[in-house]
Amino acid sequence: MKFGVFLPNGSNGYIPSAASPVYEPTYQHNLDISIAAERHNLDFVLSMMKFRGFGGSTGYWDSCLESFTLMAGLAAATEKIGLFPSISILSQHPAVVARMIATIDDISSGRCGLNIVTGWNRPEYAQMGMWPGDEHYQRRYDYAAEYVQILKALWRDGRASWEGEYFQLNDCSVLPIPRREIPLVCAGQSPSGRNFVANHADHQFVLASEATLIDSVRDIREQAEQCERSVGIYALFHLIIADSDRQAKSEVEAIIDGADRGAISNILASASLDTNTGGTSDQLKASLDQGVEEGNMAFMGIPVIYGSASSVVEKISVIAERTGIDGMLFSWPDFVGGIERFGLEVMPSLDI
Repeated sequence: MKFGVFLPNGSNGYIPSAASPVYEPTYQHNLDISIAAERHNLDFVLSMMKFRGFGGSTGYWDSCLESFTLMAGLAAATEKIGLFPSISILSQHPAVVARMIATIDDISSGRCGLNIVTGWNRPEYAQMGMWPGDEHYQRRYDYAAEYVQILKALWRDGRASWEGEYFQLNDCSVLPIPRREIPLVCAGQSPSGRNFVANHADHQFVLASEATLIDSVRDIREQAEQCERSVGIYALFHLIIADSDRQAKSEVEAIIDGADRGAISNILASASLDTNTGGTSDQLKASLDQGVEEGNMAFMGIPVIYGSASSVVEKISVIAERTGIDGMLFSWPDFVGGIERFGLEVMPSLDI
């Protein structure tokens, strides 16, 4: 079982609530988190990318450090932890991204991967004149498939020609090539997203409750097997570890009570524009009334594992055993303190 950190390179991390820490993202904060994660032998860190936030009283995600630049800095300051920047594929040409990843992979001595983000939030791209039209909602995984095939060709051969629906390359050179195969991650969860993952990605991040996760794991593994491929599956969770179950529950309830309803309203308004059913947008809309174990919008629809250290150990163990996932990606209200408690009080007791 592998564990990773969903780095808070956007303001306030992944909890739109005034009862959770409200802060501007900084390199130093993300470096402190990455060093703590490396010290406690977590396996990787992953940063997101947002070009426009959701405002509200907390200014949720209104500030965001650029993912590749951040990861280049972290690559130089760490020694062994895996590094996954995120590419919003509408924002950069694949040949440019291929070179950026090869550079970070060199800085990190072969520790870099890439998270593929197909882009469901129209206002992010429309503000820059980069939104290709609402047909992108239905065609974004076709676009992503071309994008990834070009990346892989350039990383493999250092040179590629391509004549596709979305991209044209004429003897395009990208050297040097990475020192090893670059692992690709995608969180696609709609039917078309899962098909893309099965055909092109090495890992999938899944946003789902335990019950839904079981079906998701089964489905993606069956699809990957049909493609004669294997895909690692990682579930995304918030972790809240306290001295007692009661104290952890109180923290969860406070976060729900302090939810930034303005930011959440703006998130849901953007999600409502997406016509691609069954994916991230539909999950966000459905999570407004869900319990925290299933993923409430006060926690960005991400399920929460909470309790004393012993309770968290038990919950993680049960989820791992019942679902068969390969790893977990975590977020915390207080990242550095949360990683310290996870590394000292939870990880030594896990036998998974």
